[in-house]
Amino acid sequence: MYILLILTAVIFTSVFLTITAEYSNRRLLVYIFKPLTTSLIILVAFGFSENIDPFYQSMIVLGLCFSLAGDVFLMLPSDRFIPGLVSFLIAHLFYIAAFSIGIEPVNSIWLPAVFMIYAIVLLQVLAPHLGRMKFPVLVYATIIAIMGWQAVERWLQIAETGALLAMLGAVSFIVSDSALAYDRFVRKFKSARAMVLITYFLAQWLIALSA
Repeated sequence: MYILLILTAVIFTSVFLTITAEYSNRRLLVYIFKPLTTSLIILVAFGFSENIDPFYQSMIVLGLCFSLAGDVFLMLPSDRFIPGLVSFLIAHLFYIAAFSIGIEPVNSIWLPAVFMIYAIVLLQVLAPHLGRMKFPVLVYATIIAIMGWQAVERWLQIAETGALLAMLGAVSFIVSDSALAYDRFVRKFKSARAMVLITYFLAQWLIALSA
């Protein structure tokens, strides 16, 4: 427990340094602390729970590793948005695999409908500004909606602490990606980087903690 507390303190210090570096435009520090933060979060997914399903843990770790790759692509000076998008899409597929273990995939009609409606509304906001990115963003929005749906479905069905952490992480991830998409495609806003990074790293930390 003490190791986890220390690791968490280091992670959120690294998050603070990442955000500070972003706003002060100190790219070298961003290149150091952004991937470092995700790398430290990967460590959280190892060894802090005795009763976790090994398959669940491996899926979470793989999702975090692909997220790390996505972090690297998105922070590069040249535009690597598509490789970054693909990396995070693969990460969400691993998360979906993890969240789907041991539950009924569809336990109610209203829950997937809520997430699909959110995805549709988000796409309606983004669509006029996407250009050639319409199809990739459509696929990504669909996948992340499924990820969120399965995380909530898992919590509703098994009601364990790990499932609650995963659900909160999934919802936080959706908030982060929605803010990122709005800032990138629709209209930039000053607090976007802080909002995106805080919700993103919180999401990954919560998901890692569920393992």
